[in-house]
Amino acid sequence: MEASIQEVARLTGTTSRTLRHYDAVGLLPPSRVAAGGHRWYDDAALVRLQRILLLRRLGLGLTEIGRVLDREQDEVVALRRHLAWLRDEQRRLERLVASVERTITAREEGGPVMAEEMFDGFDHTQYKDEVEQRWGADAYATSDAWWRGMPDDEKKGWQARTARLAADWAAAAATGTDPASDEAQALAVRHVAWLTSIPGTPGHGTGAPVEYVLGLAELYVADERFGATYGGPQGAAFVRDALHAWAASR
Repeated sequence: MEASIQEVARLTGTTSRTLRHYDAVGLLPPSRVAAGGHRWYDDAALVRLQRILLLRRLGLGLTEIGRVLDREQDEVVALRRHLAWLRDEQRRLERLVASVERTITAREEGGPVMAEEMFDGFDHTQYKDEVEQRWGADAYATSDAWWRGMPDDEKKGWQARTARLAADWAAAAATGTDPASDEAQALAVRHVAWLTSIPGTPGHGTGAPVEYVLGLAELYVADERFGATYGGPQGAAFVRDALHAWAASR
């Protein structure tokens, strides 16, 4: 079967412009272009698009997605790996739902709230595959060992600093701060210092590479999870622009 570019956009929730961009960067050419420039996509192109969208969901940029697709030629093997990740995520979400339901029941009925149950599903290891795919197994193992070995009071302090940084970003974005302003650049400096404070990340202890910071800046906009952290898409775009300004000054 074949689907027109308009049909593909409708079915996937993307836009025709996005699909044309994927073609322009060599990521997803149409299977054929008919008279008048109308683009059509066959089964192979649709499967490739599904893989692209799954990898975007993991937060990978288009350049990295292209490398992954070139490296993983066996589509079925790659899709099985994606499926395993999705099932893991599904199970985690089910645990989160059950955890919140138990907390609601306890609060409504006046029963005790069990900490062990409240935080079931809140597991940093859910990002293991993402980190390993993006930066390598050593990066995950190093950062995981660092986190697990940290005393509880230090973990709470680190989490509080992280939350303050995210809140300050969101507040600056909400007030229309110029990304190149001194205020925004002070946040960018804090952000880069925060990134390099995590063992296993590029530039830990030596200073974050500009390419690494720019890659994350784009990821903040591409991945809706980061958008929520920084106050929504507008906040994520503000963080990206401020980090781009920081990188330009290096």
